[in-house]
Amino acid sequence: MASLFVDPKAGTAAVLPTITVASALEEIAAGKQGRELKPATTSGPIYTPGTTPCIMESHFDLDEEVLRVKEAQKVYASYTQEQVDKIFAAVAMALSMQRIPLAKMACEETGMGVVEDKVIKNNFACEYILNKYRYTKTCGIMSQDRPNGNTVLAEPLGVVAAIIPTTNPTSTAIFKILLCLKTRNGIFLSPHPRAKKCTCYTAELCLRAAVAAGAPANIVGWIDEPSVALSQRLMAHKHVSLILATGGPSMVKAAYQSGNPAIGVGAGNCPSVIDETADVEMAVASVITSKTFDNGMICASEQTIVVVDAVYDQVQQELRKRGCHICTPEEKKKLAAVILLPSKTPNPKVVGQSAAKILEMAGVKSHRDTRVIIAECTTPGEPFSLEKLCPSLGMFRVASFHDAVDTAVACLEHVGLGHTAALYTHPQNTDRIDHFAHKVPTGRILVNCPSAQGGIGDIYNFCLAPSLTLGCGSWGGNAVSENLGPRHLLNYKTVAERRENMLWLQQPKRVYFKYGCTHTALTSELRGKKRALIVTDKPLHDLGFSQRIQQSLKSVGVESEVFYDVEPDPSFDTVFAGLKAIRLFQPDVIIALGGGSPMDAAKIMWLFYEFPDYEGKLDQLCARFLDIRKRIYQLPTNASRKAQLICIPTSSGTGSEVTPFAVITDKKDQVKYPITDYALTPDMAICDPQLTLTM
Repeated sequence: MASLFVDPKAGTAAVLPTITVASALEEIAAGKQGRELKPATTSGPIYTPGTTPCIMESHFDLDEEVLRVKEAQKVYASYTQEQVDKIFAAVAMALSMQRIPLAKMACEETGMGVVEDKVIKNNFACEYILNKYRYTKTCGIMSQDRPNGNTVLAEPLGVVAAIIPTTNPTSTAIFKILLCLKTRNGIFLSPHPRAKKCTCYTAELCLRAAVAAGAPANIVGWIDEPSVALSQRLMAHKHVSLILATGGPSMVKAAYQSGNPAIGVGAGNCPSVIDETADVEMAVASVITSKTFDNGMICASEQTIVVVDAVYDQVQQELRKRGCHICTPEEKKKLAAVILLPSKTPNPKVVGQSAAKILEMAGVKSHRDTRVIIAECTTPGEPFSLEKLCPSLGMFRVASFHDAVDTAVACLEHVGLGHTAALYTHPQNTDRIDHFAHKVPTGRILVNCPSAQGGIGDIYNFCLAPSLTLGCGSWGGNAVSENLGPRHLLNYKTVAERRENMLWLQQPKRVYFKYGCTHTALTSELRGKKRALIVTDKPLHDLGFSQRIQQSLKSVGVESEVFYDVEPDPSFDTVFAGLKAIRLFQPDVIIALGGGSPMDAAKIMWLFYEFPDYEGKLDQLCARFLDIRKRIYQLPTNASRKAQLICIPTSSGTGSEVTPFAVITDKKDQVKYPITDYALTPDMAICDPQLTLTM
């Protein structure tokens, strides 16, 4: 950014306060951190606790600054995966080395949170994100299927506008910048006014490390003097391709109303259910670990605990044992007035403050080492059951597990839909876990995990992606319901080359086709069968064709009957008449003898004999389709096989004996319906020239 690197009046580079490694170690030792700190680069600055970066004030031209990032991104879009991965790793390493001074700077500027915990968050944003996506492919061809002519390409979005919250001003900035660098996007940050110095400084460190690793200059930009007006202009900017909005509800709403694509996050209000089978010590320890982390500012942290009556007293005793303050009704009233504003949103004065300080603000006496404030609740929606962003919890007492789930859902319906919910139960209670997962409307369902650390992923479950932007789905008015990752910051091109539908020939399993083969085929294939029904027309029957078939059947002990009422254009009336005869005779072989008409009729008779339910679905059976393999109405492939279907043509016309087609007439409408399905392919075809020559 020009306002950070160049003094517009003097035209010379601005120099940020720097310290040597030795003096940095002295500062860290004085702060009792006891961790080694090295500069990101040999020439890069290190923040000295007690000072602020020299952010030079100048006239800020948003259009000009965004355009610089856009031009840099155009260059960056041409980088290879190898180049991108080098930059991604370099920035993660550089910012990890600065995790301690950045944490100190964030706490000092915002007056919120715990330095040690912010150190962990900064390192999580570097280490865990790099580890998860180090080998993830984000450039060029993502997948390719040459035989089917399908290739998927990944392309960057362009410039991402990132709204950074005051609660996580450095770690969220690192996280979003790393994701954008991994996906070849440019990023432009809008810090919170109460955290502008530490966020801008974080952005500058990322930019310097990226450029040193080969990224184009200006690939990261930021507003050094943020305001609501500038943030709104940024979100609506014509060069912005996507908004990543992390902040208050009004800011997220503004992002979605900006006219540009946006991914926002909803408010958190995690309810944590503790049932009577839970390990109470582990559950309480986990809740406190989560709720005290960075003084309760993680949006996924618990806001209420809902405890089943059977273990309520035990849970309360464990909370007291571990340094929690259980409020009296009078104390609860005082604290509610301090913790929340009249709008029932968190009071900025208590966000990220210690429990002891909040008690002091409310005029409540307590031990100075109090870790969490607990207020007993009876009604979802009361102040202590809402999002508070400080080490305080509402506590419900309920009769049963199912009541606990209902109470958790009721709390979410007031605020927090889609975000996170937690359940403490015996690990083998899969029925309860399943019930909780199906009933609770949140994107993250955590089981026996501290919700703050569990929700951000890859700590207590290694399949949940690490992220500092947690989507809440349609429940919370968000575009995504999962933990944000690189795939959400990419456009995908699908290259589809022309391919014709695959063609194949599906025929009966047996096809006999030599002169005089009928007798041999029937006697060799039907030995062991009991009854055969022959479907034909009256002329063929009168000419003695059906009697020839009966003689062959009789020679192998197969009893037979003949249905010879098929008309030239077979109708559904004929089909049902033949079906009646079939059901009376109960054959295990159906033989269609004649031209296309007897064979078509026999196929549908066989179908209804095998599957009686299809008789009442003629409209669906006759429905037109574009592709037989994609038709809406499908016949079963696992046929029950009451009877074998054999077709014996006496003409050389339709080819119905070897195809899955049948044409049946509806006499009422005088419409011929072509019915097609591979299930109608005969089991055997006998193509005997002797029959056609003697017609």
